[in-house]
Amino acid sequence: MNSRVSLDISLKILRQNYIRIAEAVAPCTVIVVLKANAYGLGVEGIAGELAAAGATRFAVAELNEALALKSLDCSIQILGSVLPGEIEAAIEASIVLPVSDMDTASRINEEAARQGRKATCQVLVDTGMGRLGVLADHTVDFLEQVMALPHVICEGIYSHFPMAYRSGSDYTQAQIQCFKEVLHACEERGIALPWRHMANSDAINNFPETYRPPFNAVRTGINLHGSFDIEGQRCLDLRPVLTLRTKLASVRRLPAGTYIGYGCTYRLSRDMLVGTICAGYADGLPLALSNRGYVLIGNQPCPVLGRVSMDYTTISLEQVPDAVTGDDVICLGGEGSKAISVEDWAQLKGTHPYEIICSFGSRVERRYVE
Repeated sequence: MNSRVSLDISLKILRQNYIRIAEAVAPCTVIVVLKANAYGLGVEGIAGELAAAGATRFAVAELNEALALKSLDCSIQILGSVLPGEIEAAIEASIVLPVSDMDTASRINEEAARQGRKATCQVLVDTGMGRLGVLADHTVDFLEQVMALPHVICEGIYSHFPMAYRSGSDYTQAQIQCFKEVLHACEERGIALPWRHMANSDAINNFPETYRPPFNAVRTGINLHGSFDIEGQRCLDLRPVLTLRTKLASVRRLPAGTYIGYGCTYRLSRDMLVGTICAGYADGLPLALSNRGYVLIGNQPCPVLGRVSMDYTTISLEQVPDAVTGDDVICLGGEGSKAISVEDWAQLKGTHPYEIICSFGSRVERRYVE
């Protein structure tokens, strides 16, 4: 039995987006970021498609996400942190590990020695994120200590931006300069680092110097889906891959004065044709659509009436008087000027597109389509 709500993911557009990003940042390598089950879209289907399109390196947030990708003949890198209890399995699986403190580096070295092999790592530098990483002023000395460990191969260095979505940000420019100074100091000490990356999706659009020397790689996740942060530029010609669909559950003509939904936040000012669709906030529809958003039936906007509930949402059918139960409803996606984007929902909710994409419920069927 098909699910009442489905999320269609266009593999063709996904491939096109990857190729366009790769062409835009060439000769930098594109590191594909697939955190949180590919932002909730299903990591197996997404990763396999991107590997077939030419991606050779994938990045995730933690060990279980990395192990889920080991069937791919690609390099898998953890960007966040590795815990002591995860080191053994990570080294056994040849995962590229993040290091930013000597305690973790020493544990990795000891476990690699026990396994009779060498572990590969990259050093995370905190240039202003304030979350994880070795401080910039300590990086060169730290690198020398790590590279002296006999069972550790330090193949690269990277950092992260908190505000690259804001074009012209002085804070971001200062981070770039700081990281370049670290790289220059490494070069002066004779430290060779094959991988050097800082750009995320936002930086690719807003700070093109982050995919030019001395950088030789970029990281991108949300841009692959054709989504952008609400702020900043959209330099890349990318298309949305997502369409959230459901069905019309009922069609009724209700009299003037009828209240709609929890809290009675909407009252019909006149007799009106209304419908109820089989999707609510448990499926990923933001509560902020209440009395503000719309869905599409036959490419016609149908405003949301009242409060979005967990399983259902009531809409006006005045624009589609011939609608019948079972009709297709597009909650997110569509074509042309009436299309509903991830960014539209993010703006209504007062959040960013990442949260929208990660919020589709477990009963929403993910379907990969051409």
